This record gives sequence, C-alpha cells and structure tokens, in this order.
Amino acid sequence: MKRFVLEQVTDFCDFIKGNDFSDFLKENNSFNSYHNGNAKSCFPDIRICPDGHHVHVILHKPKIGLLTFDKYQIPALIQNRKHQDLCLTRTVPILDVVYLAISSSNSDGGSAVLAVIFQNGKTEFWKYCEVRAGWCLLQTSDLCNSPRARVVSVCTSGNFIVWCEERPPSESSPATTTTPNTLRYCICKRTYEVEDGAVRLGGVKIALHNNPRYSVTASAENVYLLPDTKASGLGSISRLFLKWSPQRDAIDVGTACTGILPRRTTSTANKESDFKKLISDCVSVLSNVNPPDIWASCATECGGLVLLLSSGWTSLLQKDGVLRQVYKLADNCLTSSGSRAIQSSMKVYHDILALTVGRTLYLIDTQCGTELEKMALRKEGVLFVNYERKHTPHLLSEAGLFLVRRGESEPSHKLPEHLQTLRPDSVLAETVFEEACHHYQRRSLSNVQLTVEKLKNGGMFQAPISLSCILSDYLRGEGSVDVAEGGASNGGVANGNLLNSLEPELKRLVALEDVKASLAGASEKELAGCCESLVCEEVSRLLSSELDRENVLYLNTVFSAFPGESWRALQGVLQLAVDGEGSLSAGARPEVWKAVVTPVQPATAPAAQGRAPANVAAPVFELLCRSFLQFQPARLPGFLELAQCQAGASPPPSWSYEAKRSSEATPLCERALSVLPRDGRHWDLEVELLLNSRDPQGVMRALRALVGRQQWGRATQVAERFGRQSTWLNEEIFSTLLREVSQHRDLDPYLDLLWALCPEELTVTDILNIVLMDLPSAPPGGAGPFQTGGSHHLTIGLLKPLLSKVLQRETKHSRRYADILQCSYLPLTAPPCQAKTPSRVGKGSAGNGKICDQNVTSEARMPTESQHS
Repeated sequence: MKRFVLEQVTDFCDFIKGNDFSDFLKENNSFNSYHNGNAKSCFPDIRICPDGHHVHVILHKPKIGLLTFDKYQIPALIQNRKHQDLCLTRTVPILDVVYLAISSSNSDGGSAVLAVIFQNGKTEFWKYCEVRAGWCLLQTSDLCNSPRARVVSVCTSGNFIVWCEERPPSESSPATTTTPNTLRYCICKRTYEVEDGAVRLGGVKIALHNNPRYSVTASAENVYLLPDTKASGLGSISRLFLKWSPQRDAIDVGTACTGILPRRTTSTANKESDFKKLISDCVSVLSNVNPPDIWASCATECGGLVLLLSSGWTSLLQKDGVLRQVYKLADNCLTSSGSRAIQSSMKVYHDILALTVGRTLYLIDTQCGTELEKMALRKEGVLFVNYERKHTPHLLSEAGLFLVRRGESEPSHKLPEHLQTLRPDSVLAETVFEEACHHYQRRSLSNVQLTVEKLKNGGMFQAPISLSCILSDYLRGEGSVDVAEGGASNGGVANGNLLNSLEPELKRLVALEDVKASLAGASEKELAGCCESLVCEEVSRLLSSELDRENVLYLNTVFSAFPGESWRALQGVLQLAVDGEGSLSAGARPEVWKAVVTPVQPATAPAAQGRAPANVAAPVFELLCRSFLQFQPARLPGFLELAQCQAGASPPPSWSYEAKRSSEATPLCERALSVLPRDGRHWDLEVELLLNSRDPQGVMRALRALVGRQQWGRATQVAERFGRQSTWLNEEIFSTLLREVSQHRDLDPYLDLLWALCPEELTVTDILNIVLMDLPSAPPGGAGPFQTGGSHHLTIGLLKPLLSKVLQRETKHSRRYADILQCSYLPLTAPPCQAKTPSRVGKGSAGNGKICDQNVTSEARMPTESQHS
C-alpha cells in the first residue's frame, strides 16, 4: 500500500555557508516572534533556483541586500577554490530575483543566469560558473525607459521580461491633488536573449496603461495580472484580474467567482491598451458580483492558475478561462486572531496541488478535489518546483530540503505464525463457500441448516466449486481454468471467456485480501492508512453488488465507524467531480446507481415514518445523503439531481399537477429531505432539494418556504424559473405572490416581473377576487379614503398596470368578432309583404296590416340558413 511521505534531500551541509543559512532561518522564523507580531516570516522573500542548487534571500529594512547560498555539483571544487559570492553593486531596495533561460551550448560550465531587479528599475545580470567557483556579473541595465519609474512586480514568460511599474505624474499636471491617483501604473514587456557573455534586451513596449497596481504571475505562455492586496482605494476594480498573452498581445478580463468573462478579447498588437476602455463593457458585471479576495496563487503547467481565496476555497482557473472549485479548507484555518497571518505556500505538480498552511501540508488531487494526504510539519516551509523532477513536491524549511514521495508501508513487526502459513487461494476459497452457503440458505425452502461442508461434499452445487478453482488458478497465474473433481464430465476445460469476465471481480477480491493482510501486520502509525484502503474496497464492493437487508446494515456500520474514510471512498466509487460551471458530475456505472437508489431497508430499520435520527440505520440513499450533509452539504442538491437522472425520474412533459406520481416507492426528494434535522438550520438546503424534486408540488412548497421567510428576491427568481413550466404551476405561483402583494408592499420592486407572469386564463374579475379575499382588515378609526404617507396598503395605482394589461388582452379577444359584424357581405333583402285581403283577416284584425308588414320586414333582415350556406 502506497502512502505519501517526506524524504529529506539535504540539511544544507552540502551548501556553501549552509550552517549560516540554517541559523538565519531559525532566527527569522521563530515561533514566538512570528506569532507575537515582533517579526514576520522570511519565507515569502526566499527564491529558489529551478534546479534547487541556489537559494537567495531578499533582505529588507533595516539591512537591504541579498543573501545567496550555493550547492556545488563537484565536491572537489569546494576544497580547491575560493567561492565568489554574489555581491551587489548598489544598495537600492531589491524587488525580486528571476531566473533566465540559458543556452545549452555554453562551454564555461555556466549553470544559472539570473536577473536582480531593483525597485528603481536597475537590473543586474549575474551568471553562476561552477568552474570559476562562484558568481560573475555580466552587465547592468535599465529595465524601464523613465528614470523616475518604480517597478512593483516582475516575472518572466518565454523570452519576455514582464513587469508592472509606477509612472510618476507628468510635470504639466497639478502639483497638489486632493485624492491619490490609483490608476498611475502600466504593464510593460521587453524581450531578452542570453548570450555567452551578456544578455541582449529588446525595446520596451507598454501593453497596458492607466491601470491599478497589479502583481504579475507567469503561467506557460500567459501572464496573469492579479490585484495587489497591499493597494487601497481600488473600489470595484479590485474585483477583477486580467489574463494577458505577451505572445499574441491579447487581454481578457476575469473575476475570482466567474472566471474569464465572456467578452471580445482586446488586442494590443498595434497600439497601447487603456485600462479604462478595457473594462468599460464590464461595469455592469462588476456591479453584480462580489468575488472573494485572492490570497495566494500559483501557475500550472498548461497555462492555468490556482487561486487560494479568502473563502477558504482553492479554485483552478483553466487555460480556457473556466473557473473550477477544487478543495475547501476548514473555516478560519487561514486566519489568526481575525487577520490573515498564517504563512501559506502553494504549488502544482502535474495533477497534485501541494498547499502548506502554517505547519500543515495538504496534497490534493486537482482532477476530483480529493485530499490525498494531510501531513503535520515540524517547521514551517515554502514549496518550490524542481525542474529536474517537476511532478514531485519539494519543500524548503529550517531543517533542510525535502521531497514528497510515495512510499511502501512495510509492516513494523512480523505477522503471527498462523497468518504466515495461510495461502491467499485457500482464504478466498473459504470465502466463496461461505458466501455461497449464505446465498443458498436464503433461497432454500427447507429448514435444514446448510453448512460449508455440505456444499463441498454434496456434489449438488457446482458453482462455488468451479469459482474456487478459478480463484486458485488465477492466483497461481495459470492461463486456463480447470474444473475441480466432479465439476464436468470431461474432467476439465479451458474457459478463457469466463476468466475474462470474472477478472475485474477477481482483482477486487485479491486486492481486498491484500489490504486485510497488511492491516493485520500494520503498526499503529500505519493503521489509519490501512483502514482507509479497506473501507474504500468494502464500499466499492458493496455498491457494485446486489444489496440485501444485511448488506445495507453492514454498510451503515462502515459509515458509522469510519465517516471520513467512507466519504472519501464514496467520492471515488461515484467518481464525483465538479465541472467548469460548478455543477456536480459523476462517472459511476449504472449498477452502482441501482444500488444507491434501491429502497431496500436495513435489517433493523425502524418502522416509524418521518425523519429518522442520524444514528439509526437507513437505506443506502439516505445513508449517502447523511454523508453529503456532514461533509459537503452544498453538494446534496446536485447529488439528488444525479440520482434522479440515473433513476429515470424525468419530469412530466407538462409539469401538470394531474400527473400521477408513482405509489410504489417514496420519491428521492422526500428521502433526501428525511435526513435533514427538524431544527430549521438547513432550511435553505431544504428549499434547494424541493426545487430539484422535479415535482410541481415540491416547487410550490419551496416557494411558500421562501415567502414565509420573506426571501422575496429568491422567491421571484423561483417564479421566473418555473413560472413557464406549466399552466397549473404558473397560475399557482402567480396567485400565491399576488396574495402577498395584497397584504404588504415588500414585493413592490418585483411587480414588473410578477405582472409578466400573469396567466392568460385569468380575467380582471379573477384578479380582483384574489386581491379582495386577502386584503388585510382596515384598522379602526382609519383616515378615510385617502392614506397618509408611509402606508403599507395596496392601492389601485399599483394594480393599474396589471389590470390594464388584462383588460387590453380581454378587449383584444372580444374584437375577434368585430370583423364579422362589419363585413360588407349581407344577405339580400326580402320583398315587402302584400296587403292582406279583408276576407282573409278576421274581425278585429283589419287594422293590423302594418303590423304584419313590420313582422315580415324584421324576418327578412335575419339571414336564413340557406343564405349563409
């Protein structure tokens, strides 16, 4: 079993003046002075050569200078020659020390070329020649064009030197200003080329001007401009950082919560770029985001950047601009007495992120965010990348240089004699028969107890006999599978297909037995690692098999005894990861998800309904939800969404309330809600679970919960998100919020959004009925029809836009028949009636001839059925 261990490379004894370096580290990093505020750590001022052969310490006030400690590759030179130190030619404060690339064609033994950059822009180029026993000065140059400029940060990217410099105000500007100008810096670059005896510099080019103070960090071909934490008065512009490619002269804008913003990339190839114009189209975005502060950063091999944020998250900014959360540190572990005072260091080694916080070293997998190791350090230190072993973490501390490697944990004492004589094939064969006996006993209709001896001697059950032979042959490395005695009529067959299909399970069984054997012979220090491996194997085995009541109870026992180990094992089995958008994803097989969502109850499950206590055995899904709630509660809704997708719980096409819900099993949302405590601490988590329930009733429960807690902003977001899903849901959401509008004025800022959600079926009468039913009762002794200022009652003016919209819609519907009434086509008029003869009119009717004519005329005006046709 492999674990990460610290291995000491050197204790500085092979360095020139190594003892002086150790004493310097002890004096400037003493525990008492550091934590009492009398001195600060010197590790941020230490620069280490990429090959680990040179260490430089930048000294600040009161003594300004540079300490250099070198390591010889040829030990004989230490005795034969006098070492030449790197002695600076000036006493100006040093900004930084950067290493430059050197040509492999040098024949004078040169192994390193560096540039010492001073704050006033002066630069000294030094070359280390081992055959000359020390450092020699190549040249001195001016990095900046202006002698009044001041360099605040510098780095190298490819064949460019990139720096941020402070430009003094021009002589024509007013001498006295009421407010300091924070946008007085610019970003510059110039090419360099290392030759045999000199460094050739190109011309200075300004890539960005009128920008705030930035700290430049190189990552492959990109340079990141991060806001300087020491600067003040930046306001909203401190929320963004820039990504610049010196090769392509392209600049992108990003934040610590969104990554690179989707906008057109600004090119600086033909002209200088102004910072104010650069962020002019990002003002609206910056006003709506509140990203955490960037406390530390480090580059990746592929051009990305890892950020340590004030929220405790370490996030990975990928080369394509996507920001992905990787690992969350414990709360308050970065602060001391309310301020950021704990020394931290961070580097990326291929797919492993190494992070030191005080005297703790974290090793984190950047692909899935899993904590690989957490080591306690005796002394604080600083991480660095050794180019000769890029994928191995290296650490410098008071005790020397260390590297982190994977080490084989060997048992500290011999195994007991009876364990040494056991053969793996015999142990696994017994396991096969025990599992088979348990399997057949559950399916047997007889009350006779089945034993392992009966399985072996009865000759009735050939499957366990064949499987035990397969295991034995597999462990011996044979290529064929021989059926045991009585297994087949021909005495034995080669069954390669069977062996291939069983090989993954065989590997898992063998690995499990290896872990058990190492656990039996492990020492107390190695016991934790052995237990974690064993828990991982057991959880993977259980979730990959068909679970019964006993196995579910056993899984509960494992999670209860080893909660942390079980959580890490769960992440590995489900292959959980967070994508670029912050959504949870999983790569587990369908059979694993089938075991996760199974409703099988444990053997001792309580019969009571409702939310079970946390210490009571629960089904697999509820058990995993408890683990999410304990370690990463914010990921529980995402886990519910994944489980529903795998279980086939897709939403109905119309999200209608009439959609029938399955009565065979409890919905996964209700099962997830059952693990939440009743004290209301996780009400926001309950809302998110209900919103992910894929059930209209669950959405309404979430909306009512938000309304009950007066979370009007989130309530309107839910209304806008789900209001168009179905007619029934739209009407319920609108009616619920309209009742709230009739009772108070808290929803006034969201009325336009609410009116836009008004269903098509509602009329003015329906709206008024809803409002009148929920109007609060008027207080006694009211002020009459006119309300004074500060009233919280509903007025007709608030409802006027809604009523006008609905009236206009109703009028539009009623005008559909206006075209028919105004049609030019009319039926022909019937001829007038002739006067009736007196002989055909009875008495008393002689004077009604005109009445008859009127009746006939009115009848003629009505179109007959034949005329319409």
